[in-house]
Amino acid sequence: MSLLPVEEAFRRIIVSANPLARRERLPLRLAAGRILAEDVRATRTQPGFDASAMDGYAVRAADTAAPFQPLRVIGESAAGRAFGGSIGPGETVRIFTGAPVPEGADAILIQEDAERLSDDTVRPTETVRQGQHIRPAGVDFSEGALLVPAGSRLSPGGLALAASGGHPALPVVARPRVAILSTGDELVLPGEAVGPSQIVASNTFGIAALVEAAGGEVLDCGIAPDDEVQIGEHLDAAVADTADVFVTIGGASVGDHDLVGKVFASRGVALDFWKVAMRPGKPLMAGRLGEMRIVGLPGNPASSMVAATLFLGPLVRRLAGLPDRPLMRSGVLAAAMPANGLRADFVRSRLTVDEDGRHLVEPLPRQDSSLLSIYAAANVLLYRPPHAGPADPGAPCRFVDLD
Repeated sequence: MSLLPVEEAFRRIIVSANPLARRERLPLRLAAGRILAEDVRATRTQPGFDASAMDGYAVRAADTAAPFQPLRVIGESAAGRAFGGSIGPGETVRIFTGAPVPEGADAILIQEDAERLSDDTVRPTETVRQGQHIRPAGVDFSEGALLVPAGSRLSPGGLALAASGGHPALPVVARPRVAILSTGDELVLPGEAVGPSQIVASNTFGIAALVEAAGGEVLDCGIAPDDEVQIGEHLDAAVADTADVFVTIGGASVGDHDLVGKVFASRGVALDFWKVAMRPGKPLMAGRLGEMRIVGLPGNPASSMVAATLFLGPLVRRLAGLPDRPLMRSGVLAAAMPANGLRADFVRSRLTVDEDGRHLVEPLPRQDSSLLSIYAAANVLLYRPPHAGPADPGAPCRFVDLD
């Protein structure tokens, strides 16, 4: 296969993806940040009664006109403990914020505007109008009202609103299940003894964090040696576990020990493309096995993380039902750049903002695809399109966020 342009690879992997059809119902305490699968409507009216907005006295507004006359206090209404009777002329009820307004009252005289004459008598010092300091029944919402529309990401406010509407649990889009397999005889886990020809498997942890940040659930497949049988068994297990995406790290190139492509072919994976015209990250594979999506990432640490940032993260967000984010933003170069070659270049860089609010992008000094220290020091990727000419400091550019 020829090298595929980055834009076409993005279109094939992400644009064709839709949110998962699977749904699950979660208690409110577990639903924060999830995508709502159905409209949430109120099962009740809020508030269900006329309620006081202030501490004070429930009165008939006409009884507070000047000259101010004493009113007889006939009871008390508190939140959760309503006054059971009704108010007549010259009467009042001590009331507290959130308490039901007694029958017969049409306003609240706040306590600062009331002079208490005795235990059972109070005199207004200000006139109130009808409806003053009363929250009418249904002022927040009425039964059947749309509270949170389907497709919303559940925020703290949205969760509180759903709870107020009478919902103890909510239907949400299921998290995409992403199986991640690192491959290679040279790999050992952090903390294990590292042999003379071995390295620590670092990519799994970075890729897993990226998947979870994008709304996915990680199925950690561990490490498979360079063995077609074992790699194939992990692929079969991912199918049996109903993974939505199977991700391999390493083994996606064309060397004698790069076996992932051979395993995919033996299992009938419909490979969409293999190799993208980008640097780093050229040996990227994508395809499908039935309903499960396949993403084969390169093994070099920076190549793997760059490819996952550009393609895997946006794919998982789509499957999770999260809104798309712009892949690139605009900025200006903080240093000169040479002409670029045939492939799109994603240069690990640092982004700063100057006093004029400009986004300054400064490439880091070393760009070897094996250097995780450089990737970790970067907060953006400077995008250099194929055949881009040399550029001076201050020239416009585009970049990809890494956070």
